Amino acid sequence: MKCILLVITLCATAAFGATKHAQRLEDAATVLDEIMSAPDKGIPQDLLGRANCMVIVPGLKKAAFVFGARYGKGYLSCRNDEGGWSAPATVRIEGGSFGLQLGVTETDLVLLVMNRSGADKLMSSKFTIGGTAQAAAGPVGRTTIAETDALMRAEILSYSRSRGLFAGIALQGATLRQDLDANEAMYGARLTTKQIVRGVEIKATPAGKKLLAKLSQYAPKKAA
Repeated sequence: MKCILLVITLCATAAFGATKHAQRLEDAATVLDEIMSAPDKGIPQDLLGRANCMVIVPGLKKAAFVFGARYGKGYLSCRNDEGGWSAPATVRIEGGSFGLQLGVTETDLVLLVMNRSGADKLMSSKFTIGGTAQAAAGPVGRTTIAETDALMRAEILSYSRSRGLFAGIALQGATLRQDLDANEAMYGARLTTKQIVRGVEIKATPAGKKLLAKLSQYAPKKAA
């Protein structure tokens, strides 16, 4: 009887985890769709076309009293050899800022990884934005052309949306980590970011395909 109960518990836990990630993936797709559907707003089309990878974190939480803290989970997808988008891998973002910031807020976060060097850093188990990867606040406006020196040097361009306001955001000091437990809940195997994003046999889940459809809609296949 104990063995049966254990199996039931494990199955229920796995099902809950899969459902939770499916909902978060759909939330990530909705975030991108709403941002890019806003009139005269959104991420510049030329930047989307040049991006190597994209990270979307729906509902990044910021809780602060004396010390600010950011934490959340989202998904990373990178261009594959054909110029399309890979199956999404789960990432955790954690970071902090000083200052008196009372209250708790949720912010949607979008990161564009602009070159191969930044993409390679995403494959590590952990890296720091502004430390191991240079970052800048991204420009807003679908027809904006971003050619300033700072933006051209940045490996990562970061954006946030809170209470309907979409803007570039400086995200220095935050860390991105791969989430092996979440990847296992999605794919049934304890896969690393690199195995998912650069693994030719990894297929996206149904909810993951919805996110990839939005990525393909707004950032079509990149020229080789």
